[in-house]
Amino acid sequence: MAFPHPPASAQDALATLIRADPDLGLILDRAGPLPWRTRAPGFPGLLQAIVAQMISNQAAAAIWGRLRALPGALDPAGLLLLSDESLRGAGLSRPKVAHARILADVFQSGKLTAAGLEALDDAEVIALIAAIKGLGVWTAEIYLVFALQRMDVFPAGDIALAAAVADLKGLEQRPGPKALRELAEAWRPARSLAARLLWHHWRHLTGRPALDDFLV
Repeated sequence: MAFPHPPASAQDALATLIRADPDLGLILDRAGPLPWRTRAPGFPGLLQAIVAQMISNQAAAAIWGRLRALPGALDPAGLLLLSDESLRGAGLSRPKVAHARILADVFQSGKLTAAGLEALDDAEVIALIAAIKGLGVWTAEIYLVFALQRMDVFPAGDIALAAAVADLKGLEQRPGPKALRELAEAWRPARSLAARLLWHHWRHLTGRPALDDFLV
């Protein structure tokens, strides 16, 4: 699947980031241009995050394809009208069905909206999303990076990021979330770009696709 290149504002920040940490520039030399992956804002983007939790990207892509084919599934009101059997038939586990319904209810009630999230700062978005059952800080940070395209968010709890840093920096072991977050301070104010580069590095290193690579 083809992805656009980073927008001009990100290109400028990327150049500055690589000058500050040349190791990050090696990623582009080895893995090629950085693909600019994005997610839909609002309910669909967060629903996709629920689907992808704790399963492989290939499995998540198959489930997401079946789910979004269900009439109304990507709309909060529409999803609430679907039966548990339909959602389970698409591949959602029972807990994920419950979490998807909770998310739909939050958007249907107006407690969360795409525009409302867009208007908040990063910390406020994280607090609101992480408070929803079935989601959490990592999901909120992923939403900020890919749906809202914020420039200075680093999901330090992401295992792939830890593995990529360990390989790129020649560390003996993967850093834990606290150590990874501290290391990422050097990449301010473009930590999201550093994260995108590191995911790009890990996909190149392992041959593992991203969920978005399966979407058509």
